[in-house]
Amino acid sequence: MDVSIFQSIWTVVAFVFFVGVVFWAWSSRRQGDFDKAARMALDDDKSLADEQLRNH
Repeated sequence: MDVSIFQSIWTVVAFVFFVGVVFWAWSSRRQGDFDKAARMALDDDKSLADEQLRNH
């Protein structure tokens, strides 16, 4: 088996994996998880501000 064939196969496998990850990430089933992750920083700031108000 020639090295160039191995490199070609590896390139195709890596590309298929990449396309799979892109479809997985952009699927509508993941929308809720990503919306929740996007709000995490804002929710933490709000809870931190509420906690600081309670302590004063």
